[in-house]
Amino acid sequence: MDTHTTVEDLLRSPALQLRVVAGERGLGRSVSWAHVSELDDPTPWLLGAEVIMTTGIGVPRAAAAQRAYLERLDDAGVAALALSAGLHVPPLRRAFLDAAEERGFPVLEVPLAVPFIAIAQEVAAAVQEDARQRLGAQLQVFGALRWLASEGLDTAGLFQRLERLSGYAIHLSTPQGRPLLPGVPAPPPGVRLPASADAPPTIPGGFALPVPAPGGPAGWLVAFERQGARPAGLAVVQHIATVAALRLAMVRSRRETLRRQGAETLAELLQDVLDPETARRRLALMGLLPDVEVVLLVARDAEDDAVVGALGEHPHLMLRRHRDLYVLTPASVITGDAGTGAAPRGEDGGAGAGEAGAALREIPGIAAGVSRPLPPGSSLRVAQPEALWAASRAAESGRPLVTYGEDTTGRWLPDDVGVLAALVEHVLGDALRYDTAHGSDLVASVRTWMERDRRVDDAARALHVHPNTLAYRLRRFGALTGRDLSATGDFAEVWLAIRAASQLGGL
Repeated sequence: MDTHTTVEDLLRSPALQLRVVAGERGLGRSVSWAHVSELDDPTPWLLGAEVIMTTGIGVPRAAAAQRAYLERLDDAGVAALALSAGLHVPPLRRAFLDAAEERGFPVLEVPLAVPFIAIAQEVAAAVQEDARQRLGAQLQVFGALRWLASEGLDTAGLFQRLERLSGYAIHLSTPQGRPLLPGVPAPPPGVRLPASADAPPTIPGGFALPVPAPGGPAGWLVAFERQGARPAGLAVVQHIATVAALRLAMVRSRRETLRRQGAETLAELLQDVLDPETARRRLALMGLLPDVEVVLLVARDAEDDAVVGALGEHPHLMLRRHRDLYVLTPASVITGDAGTGAAPRGEDGGAGAGEAGAALREIPGIAAGVSRPLPPGSSLRVAQPEALWAASRAAESGRPLVTYGEDTTGRWLPDDVGVLAALVEHVLGDALRYDTAHGSDLVASVRTWMERDRRVDDAARALHVHPNTLAYRLRRFGALTGRDLSATGDFAEVWLAIRAASQLGGL
């Protein structure tokens, strides 16, 4: 039975007139019951947290035996030993008293004038009061989800109220130690979470319980006793863990609804079929406010869950198109630009500005490109090729994240997609059609050769072909396009056309 009546509470009772003989350091031990025993080993019949009262008949006389007697009681979880003064208690040896001090095991003296039944009644009354308090707390926890509906409490407000009525400081974390729900802190650094859901719930200073979810625990609820409060016990903490699980399911359902709505909106933005006012209204509902600039990100060959994890709780729209994952999110989330702050979506908080960009860079094998910032609701007609070009540049260079504008060549290219397409057709059109018809790689070979500063051997190694094969491809490209790659003007025109094709996502 959980209780928070302590040995010290009994000492404070003037009717009991108890005196501490040794082990004062352990006066904070909880007391669940008071029981008389004259056995030299009563431990097989104990549950823990009892005050053992004795006239001394079962207390050994030898020093070593006395110490062993005390250690047995302490190992069994006994709260304290209460000895009746002057009856059959033998002289208490130094070894016995030293063991009590070392272990912080309270040894109390009961005056002859105080019957053991008085102590038992005092403990029973305190336990009954604790039971009423715990039952009241449990009934209030049962109503926790009603508060959400009737009072509009957010997650932080809900768990602050649960803290007040339970007497615990509540923390929620993922198995990795990160916050599980917005507005509820993760446990302090250094707190070791249980290794499995089957681990004992008791930890120093409180409890750690799994938060149930389909497929296994979603994380942990850690509850520490608050100083000056009256903790309501394990049963109440178990109910709070259930509330956390239900709240988590609600948050995840809301996120999934927003994800689907966001994907539909982003698809329409990419198709350029939404008028700006409608687009701004939809984006505002998802946390992308009109005064916060956004960027379009294209992540190539990255798992959706990994990108979602990097974005954290920041507002975003996400759409999968084959190998590319499109994301629309506040510019500050990726770039850390202090001039554009990301507004939280409802309760959702998130990492600091730019931290998502740092987290994206840590995803193994990712190649991501970011457009220039633009106002929410603006056409993505320019941002889309910018992000695609930057993603291609990331893949080519082996860099995890590239922002459009970092490449000096891109500064000389127009924003107009039609102009870019015309440039590609004018310079590369015949060679691109030849590659398509013959399954050849003329344009890719020229691009690789140019990127390696026209070093044939280096480019041939990168293409896994013989240098003579590459030389043939360069000549064939020149013949098809009518461009002499040894001439500065033709070389510059081909290079800009190749960068334009990459920007359009064609290479």
